[in-house]
Amino acid sequence: MVDFSPAPAFLAALEGAREEAEPFRHWMLRDVLDPDTLEGLKTWPHEAPSIRYDHGRREENNATRRYVDAEAIDTFPPARALAEALQDARVTGAIEARCGAALAGTNLRIEYAQDGDGFWLEPHTDIGVKTFTMFVYLDDGNGDRDLGTDLFLNPATHAKRLPFVDNSATIFIPGENTWHGFRKRPMGGVRRSLIVNYVTSEWRNRHELAWPDRPVG
Repeated sequence: MVDFSPAPAFLAALEGAREEAEPFRHWMLRDVLDPDTLEGLKTWPHEAPSIRYDHGRREENNATRRYVDAEAIDTFPPARALAEALQDARVTGAIEARCGAALAGTNLRIEYAQDGDGFWLEPHTDIGVKTFTMFVYLDDGNGDRDLGTDLFLNPATHAKRLPFVDNSATIFIPGENTWHGFRKRPMGGVRRSLIVNYVTSEWRNRHELAWPDRPVG
C-alpha cells in the first residue's frame, strides 16, 4: 500500500536542519520526503525537455518548464501529496518559526526542474515576489554527481557548492545577498530537482501555482 506522508517527513527534516551563516543564512536538510512520495515523484510523467541554455536564466525556456500545478495535482498523486503538505498550516507555521519567513497570504509554487547537458545559471538573487526558496534534489542515489547549486558572496565571487544528495534540501529566505546559480559543467545525465517558493499575490503567472485561489493562512 502506498503511503504518501510528506508533511511529517518534512517537519522532522526541518527540525533537524543544520543552519549555516556563510555566504548567507541557509538551512541544510536531509530525508526531506517520505520514501513513497520521493519514489513517486521520480516517476514524473513528463520527460526532460531538449533545450538550449544561452543566457543562464530559467525564463529563457519558459515554454518547456513544468510545475506542480492544477493539472499535476489532479492527475499525479505524489504531486498532490507534496502540494497539500507544503500548504499545511503545520508546515508553513514550522517554516515561519524556524526560518523567519513571512508566508501569510502567499501562494505555493513548485517547479519540477529537469536540467540537461549545457545547463547553467548566472549568479542571481530571488528577491521581490519570492518570500521563501527551497531546493530539493531528486537523484538515483547511486553516484557522487557534482551537481549541487553554487552559492556566491557576490556575482563575481564563488563561495561554495551544495552537495547533490538524493532527498536533501537547502532553504534560504531571499534577500539582496542570496546570490546563487549553477556553474556550467558536465551533467552525466538529467539533473532533477524541486524548486519550492512561496510567492506574494503580485506573482503574475498564476497557472504555475499549486493553489492559485488558496493563499497560505
